[in-house]
Amino acid sequence: MKKSIKKWLRPVLFTLGGALTGFMYYTLVGCSTGTCAITSNPFTSMAYMGLMGWLLSGILGTGCKGTCNT
Repeated sequence: MKKSIKKWLRPVLFTLGGALTGFMYYTLVGCSTGTCAITSNPFTSMAYMGLMGWLLSGILGTGCKGTCNT
């Protein structure tokens, strides 16, 4: 059980952080005209940045922990 929680902790935190970043971008920068595809709606902005956070969590993974033969 602990191994399963530890396995999913990083992607969940990165996704939530990305969604929070998307919401902050929407509120602080946003799109004043409403014609921007991503930043005109807070939900699409949060979903896009949450996806970017999830993908970033996979790139910044732990690696092979010394078992790699390079």
